[in-house]
Amino acid sequence: MANKHIDDATGVETVGHEWDGIEELNNPLPRWWLLTFYACILFSLGYVVVYPAIPMLSKGTEGLWGWTSRGQFAGELKDETDRRAPLMAALAATPIETLPGNPQLMEQAVAGGRAAFRVNCVQCHGASAQGTSSYPNLADDDWLWGGNLQEIEQTITHGIRQPGDDATRISLMPNFGKDGILTPAQVTQVASYVRTLSGTEQPSSAATAGQPLFATNCAVCHGPDGKGLRQFGAPNLTDKIWLYGGSAQAVAGSVSTAHAGVMPAWNTKLEAATIRMLAAYVHSLGGGEDFAPAPAAPATAAPAR
Repeated sequence: MANKHIDDATGVETVGHEWDGIEELNNPLPRWWLLTFYACILFSLGYVVVYPAIPMLSKGTEGLWGWTSRGQFAGELKDETDRRAPLMAALAATPIETLPGNPQLMEQAVAGGRAAFRVNCVQCHGASAQGTSSYPNLADDDWLWGGNLQEIEQTITHGIRQPGDDATRISLMPNFGKDGILTPAQVTQVASYVRTLSGTEQPSSAATAGQPLFATNCAVCHGPDGKGLRQFGAPNLTDKIWLYGGSAQAVAGSVSTAHAGVMPAWNTKLEAATIRMLAAYVHSLGGGEDFAPAPAAPATAAPAR
């Protein structure tokens, strides 16, 4: 007791140190806090024994119950797969062009496609599927390769310019300026004419000069009227929908150095039924087309470029 210092005001022993005349009281911990602390220690010991908890060189301890979060996830995934199996089998067995004839199956396909789209497609096309610069809007009625269910499924399955897929969509526009096919002045003239097709730019002497250049170099893929040819994936130039921008500078840049974006072939990543659901969902967004015979290629058309 002689070595202990008792605070005069409270009668409580101090911890033995002071700073600038201030001392800390050595009050005992509350009993409820001590009991809770001891209970936590006992619980942690039981947890370490029952559940995987201690890391080892190659793997952690497995615990007496053999439970793992990965095992639980695998079980839940299997249950969900089993639950969806009848739907997936029905979709796989139903040709996509006959899917609208089964409203219930079509509704389920759209719902499943919406979920698959959020996982696989929003990174490029956006959460609302309205696209961004360089990534097309899937909710309008502007289609490079066709917008009916079968054509959309083909595009999703084999992608665009996917290396190693013989059935992928291929379209390669020449670099008219970069490769010296047209002079810089001619590139500007063609761009000016192209912009007049959609009313984006008023007719001018540059546009007039660009018209014969368009007929010679561009009409083979975009058509003499500039409305595009789907067998080549050539866009319609008469609307005001621009994938890479519709300003004079942007259009001239596209003519000079062509864009060649790549969409992955999802047949190596997703099962056929999931791709079918994605096609149904994209078709349902508002721009989907009915089935119609593809227009015949003009006699002067060159092979797909």
